[in-house]
Amino acid sequence: MDADFWLERWRDGQTRFHQNRVTPLLPKYWPSLSLPSSERVLVPLCGKSLDMMWLAEQGHQVLGIELAQLAIDQFFAENGLEPETHESPLGRHHIAGNIEIICGDIFALDVATLNSCVGVYDRAALIALPPTMRQRYVEHVYAQLPVQYRGLLLTLDYHQDQMEGPPFSVGDAEVQSLFSRHSEARILDRRDILDKEPKFAERGLTSLDTVVYGLESAVSAGQS
Repeated sequence: MDADFWLERWRDGQTRFHQNRVTPLLPKYWPSLSLPSSERVLVPLCGKSLDMMWLAEQGHQVLGIELAQLAIDQFFAENGLEPETHESPLGRHHIAGNIEIICGDIFALDVATLNSCVGVYDRAALIALPPTMRQRYVEHVYAQLPVQYRGLLLTLDYHQDQMEGPPFSVGDAEVQSLFSRHSEARILDRRDILDKEPKFAERGLTSLDTVVYGLESAVSAGQS
């Protein structure tokens, strides 16, 4: 699964993963992180998520990373924002107010940029990646966040043999294995959502849980 897969999905309008509302679990659990409103929040593989608007409204500096220029253009247009743009080695930057989205590869983000993000919100990144890419993603992003970082991770847990991803099933055992070297992943909520997601039942799923994790550095967690 490469960049062309996602770019083609945006071009063809196959964006069923996009929600036309703020994810309800975000305002419910984000306050539990006690993250100062002044801190910068990373939103990897952000698409045109309205969750970025909510985070910005809390006072955060939001940094989204997205491969598809079309998604970025739609985000700013649909929210009545006119971004200023510039290029850098990381990609094309789009900035409006306290929201910045870079059109580029998450794996191209440098240490300085990642280390500037004290918050992270991962609703659609980890579960968008196949197993072969997840460890690389977690090590590149989370291992380079500052030691005081905190974040929310949302995953899906279902029988992977019943449906091809994305979105992929990422169970708790895998989450703990992926993050254990540098982070603590603590389950905040787990709920069955199959009755609210009929499109997944139509694809053959007999169960579907969404799981919310609170994330923080293992060093920070050990000091608390």
